[in-house]
Amino acid sequence: MSGARDVARAIDALRRGWTVAIEDILLLAVETADAGALAIFDGASPADLLISGNRAATLKLTNQREAVPAEPVRILRGGPDDLSAAIAIADPALDLATPLKGPFRTAPLCSPEIARAALRLTRLAGLLPALFTRRGSEAETRVAADDVMTFGTGADLRIVSRARLPNRFAEKAEIVAFRADGDTTEHVALLIGDPSGQPPLVRVHSECLTGDALGSLKCDCGPQLADALAAIAAAGWGILLYLRQEGRGIGLVNKLRAYALQDQGFDTVDANHRLGFDDDERSFVVAARMLEALGQREIRLLTNNPRKVSALAAEGVAVAEQVPLRTGANPHNEAYLTTKRDRSGHQL
Repeated sequence: MSGARDVARAIDALRRGWTVAIEDILLLAVETADAGALAIFDGASPADLLISGNRAATLKLTNQREAVPAEPVRILRGGPDDLSAAIAIADPALDLATPLKGPFRTAPLCSPEIARAALRLTRLAGLLPALFTRRGSEAETRVAADDVMTFGTGADLRIVSRARLPNRFAEKAEIVAFRADGDTTEHVALLIGDPSGQPPLVRVHSECLTGDALGSLKCDCGPQLADALAAIAAAGWGILLYLRQEGRGIGLVNKLRAYALQDQGFDTVDANHRLGFDDDERSFVVAARMLEALGQREIRLLTNNPRKVSALAAEGVAVAEQVPLRTGANPHNEAYLTTKRDRSGHQL
C-alpha cells in the first residue's frame, strides 16, 4: 500500500514540475520543468538528460552505444544548456523546427534498473519520456524502483461498485467498476445478458476518447466498440472490458502528438518510436485480473490482435476461440489499418 502511494505521489510531482527521487537518483521531467526549477535542479553543474532508446535512435545516438532501442540513454550536458534545448531533444514535434541537434555525448547509466523505472514513471504520468537526472537526496517525493515497475499491474485489483446499465445494445446489462491501490485509473466491465454455462464472448477494449466519444475517422476504435457491444448482445452473454489505456498506453496528450507526427507522414508505429515509446505500451494483465474477479477463466475473445490472445493465456485465461472483429475502415484510416496489419500483426 505505501509503495503504491509513493508512486502515485511521484506521478503527481512529475506532472507539477517537481523533483522526484528514485532511491538516490533525482529526476525532473523535461516537459513540466521551468527555467527556475531547472536552475535549482542543476545546482553547481548541469544535470544529465535521460531519454528512451527509441528517441535516442531518432536522434542517431545508436552509433555511440549498443543498439538496444528499448534501453534508456544518458546524455551528458556539457554546459548550461537552456531549457528549450532539452525540450527540443525530448519533443519530436520540434524536429522540423530544430533539425540540427547535438553533437551528443553519452555515458553509461548510473543504474539501468533506476533508469527504466524513471522512464516508466514518465509514461505513467502521461509525459514525454525525458528527464533531467543527477545523484542527490534533496527531494520530498521518494519512491523505490521496484514499486514503480509493479505499479498498475492489477495485483490488488478489486470490485468497488456495480449497477444496472441498460443501454442501446442490451437492456439487460450491468456495469462493474474496478480499483486497485497500485493504479491511478479505474477500469470497468460491462456484463451483457445472462451466463449460459458457455464461455462468454469478451471484448478487451482500450479507451479511445477521440474514437469512442468524438467520432474520429483516424482509427477504427469507435466502430469496433459499437460492433463489439452489438455482437455480445446478439450472443446473449458476454463481457466488455474497458481498459483506461488511451493511445495504446501512451496517454491522450502523447496520442495527439503521435497524430501530429502522422500528419507529417510517419505511420503510427514510427510516430510512437519518435516520441520515445514502443509501438504498443499496453498491458493486458489487468484484463486477466478483471476476468478472474468476475469468475471467468475461459472466454471467447473478440479480437484481431493475436497479442491479446497470448497475453491473456500467459495470465491463466483460456481463450477457447478467437472471434474476428472487422469493421470501421474508411479513407482516413486506411494507412493506419495497413500498419496495424503489416507491422503490428493484426489479422485484418
